Amino acid sequence: MAKTPNLSHGRDYLAIPGPSVIPDAVLRAMHRSSPNIYEGELIDLTATLIPDLKAVARTDHSVAIYIGNGHAAWEAALVNTLQEGDKVLVPSSGQFAHSWANMAAALGIDCEILEFGKQSPFDIDRISEVLAQDTAHKIKAVLAVHVDTSTGIRNDPAAIRAALDALDHPALLMADCIASLGCDLFEMDDWGVDIMVAACQKGLMTPAGLGFVFFNDRAKRARASLKRVSNYWDWTPRADPEFYYQYFGGTAPTHHLYGLRAALDMIGNEGLENVWDRHAILAHAVWAAFDAWGREGSLRMNAADPAYRSHAVTALRIDPPYGTKLRAWAQKEIGLTLGMGLGMAPSGDRAWHGFFRLGHMGHVNGHMILGALGGIQAGLRALKIPHGSGALDAAADVIAGQRGP
Repeated sequence: MAKTPNLSHGRDYLAIPGPSVIPDAVLRAMHRSSPNIYEGELIDLTATLIPDLKAVARTDHSVAIYIGNGHAAWEAALVNTLQEGDKVLVPSSGQFAHSWANMAAALGIDCEILEFGKQSPFDIDRISEVLAQDTAHKIKAVLAVHVDTSTGIRNDPAAIRAALDALDHPALLMADCIASLGCDLFEMDDWGVDIMVAACQKGLMTPAGLGFVFFNDRAKRARASLKRVSNYWDWTPRADPEFYYQYFGGTAPTHHLYGLRAALDMIGNEGLENVWDRHAILAHAVWAAFDAWGREGSLRMNAADPAYRSHAVTALRIDPPYGTKLRAWAQKEIGLTLGMGLGMAPSGDRAWHGFFRLGHMGHVNGHMILGALGGIQAGLRALKIPHGSGALDAAADVIAGQRGP
């Protein structure tokens, strides 16, 4: 009997919600010998990164670069503005709000978590109620995840700023844009965000290893009020260095900087607004497909309301164990890697196998998304998972301009 051939040979497609697909231009930029870290082209190149990073964040204020991931940026934001015993408010619509709160708690910060579940965005009225009750202004900051990668929920930092301003509450507004920067609309200055944290491995299309903290003058004043910040984490010399090494607290992450330069060039050449529009159209194509599949069987998008869905990642629900089976089939049989469900159920629980995620962030285009959706449909059929019809036609209509967004 002839053996069924495996169809995974060829270029793998990493369709998880970060690290995202790395463009060839970024890889080529990084494929070089190490440069001089004391003078010359690297110093000049780094100076060009700062204004372009600010442009992507839509801020005229400061940015500090850390050799680290998003968790490093979380900690940098906390230690530059807060001290042991301070209190923060952490609204949650997924795993990453809790993770940021856990990091704050480990620093001795008192965290009040306001839970909104895994399928709903922040309720601004409830946040306002908590802030209104804080007449002594013990809450020093609100830690808000813009897009939670685990649930695909997109929140509204501007509405939190409006609530703070309406109450004349002095708390800093911190936004986690690790999953959203360069994918979803974000306006740091116009939205009144004091501190924004991000990382390079998602919308910025660079291998993981760089974290960013953007901060305004209010955040600078909070930093100035602290008795001390460790030499390494202090954002002041990183944002305004007297000597080049201070950008990074030591040796520069040389090859990451070359890669980031290429990625920022790609964003600049496309135009940030066009990048946002591309992500929006591709996200709507993904949603159209899952809407069609969901007409039969148990497959559903985690966020029911499109207004609260991220344009970078879609989180899915399905009867267990189909989530795990679909991921395993796609990776083994066709070379498509889907994201696991993260924080949706305990790992030892059977329900854990009923979730998966599709990343559509950064270096993605129409044929890549249609290919990923075609691969998912093949998996649904191969595994005999009940699903509706017409999904690929629906997605193609969006990309062809015949349907929304």
